[in-house]
Amino acid sequence: MTAEATPSLVGKTGGPAEAGPPAVRGPRVRGSAYPRYVAGKLGGAAVSLLAVLVTSFFLFRLIPGDPVKFMTGGRQVSAEQLAAYRREFGLDLPLWEQFTDYCGKALTGDLGTSYQFRAPVIDKITEALPNTLLLTGTSFVLYTVLGVYLGTRAAWRSGGLGDRRNTGLALTLYSIPSFWLGLLMIIVFSVGVGPIPGLFPTGGMESGDQEGFAYLLDVAHHLVLPVVTLVAVEYGQTLLVTRSALLDEMGSDYLTTARAKGLRDDLVRRRHAVPNALLPTMTLIFINLGRTVAGVILVETVFSWPGLGGLFYQALSVPDLPLVQGLFFVFAAAVIVMNTLADLIYPLLDPRVGR
Repeated sequence: MTAEATPSLVGKTGGPAEAGPPAVRGPRVRGSAYPRYVAGKLGGAAVSLLAVLVTSFFLFRLIPGDPVKFMTGGRQVSAEQLAAYRREFGLDLPLWEQFTDYCGKALTGDLGTSYQFRAPVIDKITEALPNTLLLTGTSFVLYTVLGVYLGTRAAWRSGGLGDRRNTGLALTLYSIPSFWLGLLMIIVFSVGVGPIPGLFPTGGMESGDQEGFAYLLDVAHHLVLPVVTLVAVEYGQTLLVTRSALLDEMGSDYLTTARAKGLRDDLVRRRHAVPNALLPTMTLIFINLGRTVAGVILVETVFSWPGLGGLFYQALSVPDLPLVQGLFFVFAAAVIVMNTLADLIYPLLDPRVGR
């Protein structure tokens, strides 16, 4: 017998008392409430994307530095040549005209032309995106699985020695700056310290002289340290959110009923407590999934990983305004889209949401 078939507890007055929500089993959204809910979420996402588009244009104009002087490579050039560069990239136009031109092109998918690469911004993003997805995607899967698993075990045995150790380690690693941990990894495991030899490359994605299966092994070898750095820093957040949500759920009446009927604790946890506690964790998972597109700027920079994060840092130092704007918009759009997708899935998992 499962907990779904368990009758409600009898209240003090003799009538049935509610036993709490059963484990969520699938879509149960009825009527017109869900379409209205979807329309509201999509409208909010559209407004957020528009706000990001506007912010990305004006924010990076506050960065000190003249991109035209960077394009000259420090050479002595005449005022006429500088003026020609400004006309070529539209920097001689009034700010409002630059803004309307930028918005018009962005709505058609044209994010401009990079100053330093003299190539379309969308092409540079497309070129670096697979490298970022390889790094952050691998890390995302590992730290999500690790965080949910350890968070579940910590909550079910809250207050015990294992819970205290897991929570303490997660808080410690979560508070460490990712770039500092990455540098420490390079010093210990790439350069070598004392009896520890240098086992991994100091940076980059490949050695450049491998083909076929040897190339895949070479990329995996370069991938180890940045992935370990990201997993160590990020898994603690998922662990803590999962643990907190499950602790809130564990006092519910329906779990007491399931235990009273003789169900094993492991079965009660896996089939009933965990599914109902995963909504807060799912929000975090979808936000982190959006961040896999953005990458982690500091980690990619420390390990010289040729992804979007490293490209953003490189563009910011110029400043390469079209490339910085385009990357910022893509980063923010990925998080907004994934957050909106999580909101749309919520009512399908729990019909109480969106009513």
